[in-house]
Amino acid sequence: MNLPGALLFIIAVLFIGLLPVPLLYGFSNLFRFIVHRIIGYRKNVVKKNLESSFPGIPDKELKRLTHLFYKNLADILIEGIWSFTISRKQILKRYRIINPEVIEPFSVSGQSIIGVTGHYNNWEWGSLSASLQTDFKVIAFYKPLNNKYIDKFVRWSRSRFGTTLAAIFETSLTFEKCKGTKTLFLMAADQGMPKKISEKAYWIHFLNHNTPFLHGLEKHARLDNLPVIYIDVQRIKRGCYTVELTLLTAKPLEIKEGALTEMYARKLESVILKKPENWLWSHNRFKLTR
Repeated sequence: MNLPGALLFIIAVLFIGLLPVPLLYGFSNLFRFIVHRIIGYRKNVVKKNLESSFPGIPDKELKRLTHLFYKNLADILIEGIWSFTISRKQILKRYRIINPEVIEPFSVSGQSIIGVTGHYNNWEWGSLSASLQTDFKVIAFYKPLNNKYIDKFVRWSRSRFGTTLAAIFETSLTFEKCKGTKTLFLMAADQGMPKKISEKAYWIHFLNHNTPFLHGLEKHARLDNLPVIYIDVQRIKRGCYTVELTLLTAKPLEIKEGALTEMYARKLESVILKKPENWLWSHNRFKLTR
């Protein structure tokens, strides 16, 4: 069923991706209604995560955040499908780095950097945008899909503007291969993790939980002493985002181990607290306990 499933997926992607922008977001509204009101996709997980992260949250505010969360979820899904057909011109117009001077010194010196973000707003377009707005070789880490044909299609789509996708299972190998090449490594470090690797995690108090953070960011930044940039993606209107860069550290070896992950967690938390609805609350991120 891999090939038939992939063909249906590609047909659906082409149909949705070629719709006029107003129809795209009309489709997103319909999808939100179905996912939230009819299917109730992970509504218990969303409710549990919001209530435990914001103890005592009033029912009215909980309903408001839940509604806006599903709206955000629908938009990023539709925009993810749109990314297969979106043009260079549209990406540059709709996903703009507003302070590229933050990474300019590293570009001039030929130094590789790590760009880290979270599953907040539209993170998918970052892999398309980065190679168009910087002169780094861009590597974006992702989790391969089970359907090998769809996975191949995704890799092609995300790399058509110059970015290379690398499987998260080959992270160490990818960093090693890119030594000596001015590279921007894109990572999303707020994923959940299997219990078997949580022993390697950094445990941090985050959104009212003691929760594990992946160790890969810290590990690879320290191994090669790579500067780390936080990538803050904010929606200014539907389908349009600004990307603001913040230097977390230029020399990770000069700070104590674990401090970089703490910096990342605090920055991500501050972003979420301003507009909680734009984070991916449907994932069971707080299931592990220390």
